[in-house]
Amino acid sequence: MAYRTILAPYARLVSAQIRSQAQYRTSFVIDLVSQTIFTVLEFTTVFVMFQVTPILGGFDFVEVLLISSLSISGFTLADLLVGNVERLSMYVRTGLLDSVLIRPRRVLPQLLAVDFQLRRVGRVGFSVAVLVLAAAAAKLDWTWWRVVLVVVTPLTAAAFFSAVFVMTATTTFWWIEAREFANSFTYGGRDFTTYPLTIYGTGFRRIFGHALGFGFVAYYPALVLLGRQDPLGAPTWLGWAGAPIAFLAVGLAAFLWRLGVRHYKGTGS
Repeated sequence: MAYRTILAPYARLVSAQIRSQAQYRTSFVIDLVSQTIFTVLEFTTVFVMFQVTPILGGFDFVEVLLISSLSISGFTLADLLVGNVERLSMYVRTGLLDSVLIRPRRVLPQLLAVDFQLRRVGRVGFSVAVLVLAAAAAKLDWTWWRVVLVVVTPLTAAAFFSAVFVMTATTTFWWIEAREFANSFTYGGRDFTTYPLTIYGTGFRRIFGHALGFGFVAYYPALVLLGRQDPLGAPTWLGWAGAPIAFLAVGLAAFLWRLGVRHYKGTGS
């Protein structure tokens, strides 16, 4: 009952957003289709890559498609749930954040609910459909733990990307025009995780793949699903490290968000 009391106001905000966006059906359908096309184009780049080479970083088309679909399905889910936090600079400039701060509710859930974008659901649906097709084409040996991993990996990827969205957005509290900086980690991180780590240089791989945790989004779980050893020599158990890495990222994002909100003085500061 306590959870219902806490979540009810946010649920009402989301419900109001959904009703307002669905009111003009033609416009909503056009937005839904256009958003889905963006995700189609993201997968199209994988197809284009394999028009010029049969192997990419030691992986064939189906294997890379599995890696890409694990990553993109997680990213699109994160984008649906928390992606609009990247508009924090606009909220600061217009004073919307100030009005949210005076309400007796948590700030971040209010910001996420007040501008919930239902049209992004098409991107999630398409990326999940590609994941199902890629898993089928890979002819995986379906043990119970593979079933668990193929379900959990997009969810942990979503949690990780959600944390990245929030962490990069918090830079706005110190640097208002930080959107391009944030995009280099959010959308740049998505692009990085779309392909095997083996195609990147050692330094780039160590920074983004290991130090920042992007390698655990899809690459290592995909190796476990495929029953392959890492060409770079990493241990197999890293394929199960996505959840604890995502947990740490969410904790860090929560800390940085609270720090940023305490630092914030008001519009114009």
